[in-house]
Amino acid sequence: MSASYGGPVTSTQLDQVRTERDIPTRRISFESALAELPRHYTADGDLISSHLVAILSSVFPDGEDFFVRSVRHYRDQISDPKLKEQVKGFIGQESMHGREHRQFNRRLAELGYPTRRIERFTRWGLAQRSRIAPPVSNLAATAALEHFTAILAERILTDEDLRRMVGHEAVRDLFLWHALEESEHKAVAFDVYRAVGGTERMRIITMKITRYGFVMGMTLQTVASLLGDRSTYQPGRLRRSWQRLRAAGFIDRQLWADLKAYERRGFHPDDRDTSGLVEHWRAELFGESGSLSDLLGRATA
Repeated sequence: MSASYGGPVTSTQLDQVRTERDIPTRRISFESALAELPRHYTADGDLISSHLVAILSSVFPDGEDFFVRSVRHYRDQISDPKLKEQVKGFIGQESMHGREHRQFNRRLAELGYPTRRIERFTRWGLAQRSRIAPPVSNLAATAALEHFTAILAERILTDEDLRRMVGHEAVRDLFLWHALEESEHKAVAFDVYRAVGGTERMRIITMKITRYGFVMGMTLQTVASLLGDRSTYQPGRLRRSWQRLRAAGFIDRQLWADLKAYERRGFHPDDRDTSGLVEHWRAELFGESGSLSDLLGRATA
């Protein structure tokens, strides 16, 4: 099924998207390609974007584990065989994401980024939430954060300038693979939440809290990371980096609006039909001549 990237869909198209959704688990490894990663690895050795990407990657491994736990908790309550199969794919993909970002984070730690500290803090925070909050609340948080990753994924897959800004080829490939799979499974946690009786009220309130909390947390962690980098104090470097980041258009009002759209009553992730985008990048990355096809099957347990 072809569709314009991020465009609105009719109810008939939406039903087709849900029916056709295929979520394969791709065993892949970027470890060797990341071995020679330089200190500031984004385009032109940019300062802020290198730290921002590092901080984002730092929260992924334990975040992905939390997502898997939250969805797996309800797996036995799902009666729809198609959704049950999609949950299996979701768990497989998220597990691989956590694995590959841990490898990336280890390399970043060697380069001086605070990835180990952030991973420990994220693991502790999510463990406390899992212990205290009811399972349906954790599932609501998972669905909300999956919307975050889906919107960011759509940006990466549609914006060539943003992909260029990522810089180092291995990092760009890692995030392209991750973005494709986030787009493939973007509605699974949401559909499980709805299937087990999650309310609109909890869903919307959870996103309101998450939208501000996640952005604020990422900002503070990035600032702290920058303060620990000697390059931050080189005359003019921080200012030039900030100007480049603003000019890239990655952080803008439209991004905030796309995130906020989740809070509309009756919202569904497939309201934004990205099936055409998924088809395109499946062929680009894993088709017959796909750029990442040679990396498949290299992952080890």
